[in-house]
Amino acid sequence: MINTALRLPAPEIEALLQGRIIAVMPNKFITPGREFALCPADASINLLPVEEYYRSNFLPIAQSTFAELNSQGVLIQPQQMSLLSDEEQLKLPLLAYETVLVKGWANCKLCQIINNAQSLVALSHLTIWTKKGLQEILTQRHNIFLAYLRVYQLPKSIEVAIKSNSLFISLPQSLNVSEAKPVLNDRTFAQRKRQLEKLEPCLHPELEELQSAIASLAISQPAAKQLDDDIKVFLGWSSDKLIKQPDPNLAWINDIAKLGDRSIEQDDKKSNYQAGTDFENIARQSLEFLGFKVESAFKGGAGGLDLYCSKPYPIVCECKAGKLIPSRTVEELLKLGGMHLGKTQVLTSAKLVIGPGNPSTDTLKAAKEWEVSIINAMTLQKLVEFKAKYPGAINLVELQKYLEPGQIDYKINEYIDKAEREIKLRSHIIQLVKNYLENSGIESAGVEALHGAYFGSHPPQRIQTPEMHEILIELSSPLTGYLGRIKGSDWKSDRFYFLRDLIIN
Repeated sequence: MINTALRLPAPEIEALLQGRIIAVMPNKFITPGREFALCPADASINLLPVEEYYRSNFLPIAQSTFAELNSQGVLIQPQQMSLLSDEEQLKLPLLAYETVLVKGWANCKLCQIINNAQSLVALSHLTIWTKKGLQEILTQRHNIFLAYLRVYQLPKSIEVAIKSNSLFISLPQSLNVSEAKPVLNDRTFAQRKRQLEKLEPCLHPELEELQSAIASLAISQPAAKQLDDDIKVFLGWSSDKLIKQPDPNLAWINDIAKLGDRSIEQDDKKSNYQAGTDFENIARQSLEFLGFKVESAFKGGAGGLDLYCSKPYPIVCECKAGKLIPSRTVEELLKLGGMHLGKTQVLTSAKLVIGPGNPSTDTLKAAKEWEVSIINAMTLQKLVEFKAKYPGAINLVELQKYLEPGQIDYKINEYIDKAEREIKLRSHIIQLVKNYLENSGIESAGVEALHGAYFGSHPPQRIQTPEMHEILIELSSPLTGYLGRIKGSDWKSDRFYFLRDLIIN
């Protein structure tokens, strides 16, 4: 049960709840172990104007947070009584009555006293305050009290009426709290605390700048929100597992098979032609989404080639609507391909027929003879869905090996299953590194120790130590960022540490 709250500038509470900072600067020493709610205050609590007090990469957040807080103020007219009803009464002045939202609470883990001006530059780089702001506090107070707070989110925000300017205020009623929702887990908080105590330099200043730049976009743009969440996890500002939300911009993927089925259902020639055009368009969109370069010069129509992909390797495509892929489909693909691309080009290119229907016996025979692959509309949708779920998982060059002559839906499914097994293996190894470090209480581990732990972790498949090292290197690449790597003198002395989860939905 908590009955007091610590008043802090509203942006600093926002930064604590985001995991951006783990420490604040109260105007007096806070006893470690003390627990309190976090109550936002306006800009008057700071010694300098907002523009001079907060670093530029945090300033937009600070300004918007203060603006939001100011909109919560209420002016009330005090009630009054008059014994002389027939005389005009003087109006009493309006009183400011502020109601704020309390979203979290904290436990003070350490209160560090800083009085060395030489450390202010390093402290500024690791926090949200400018060197000038830190210097002003040190000049006026002679000490900076840096309180390290372990912050927890409340299950539901509560409204609190503020009638005092004290550092600590009494809550109107006791607050029942729990440690169920920490902003940072134990290990992440311990790492951040050590870094701040020792004033170790920020590892990724460029990513901090990027996060600040997209913070405002993340409010309304799903893609920016996902990137913002990823960056926060990578920087150690968040330790929550990320749950990907459906991207509304990818809703069209669910229509690939539907448009194919619609072309089967249409009866009259005119509506069937439109259904075929719609299916051709979504097939084009699908191939582009998968990473193929689809040349815009080829758009089907009478005597036209439906689709032609030039990169990463040439593919000549024919889209066939309706419940049957007719006998002359392969002949038509070769004829139109030769007419528009030339005989040599069409024969040396991969050739693909996409349709919702079943190929005739003649079509299957011709497809095997002329090395033409046939896939169902649903198979194309599965490929695109997999790409949407794991953006980097589909290797088009490797996929080419599965484009065998004839009906190849089972081959595409084989490729998807293989790619999914590789992702599950990597997710397992990431979780292994995380659990091994947490259970052993160490900050990093070598490949041989991790390989030993791997066999006691119900592994999805057997792998040798060198293969595991290759995967660890892949996962610690700056382009993936699931693990971190401390390079050793040889591959066996490399050490790895956890950064973020790979979520498999």
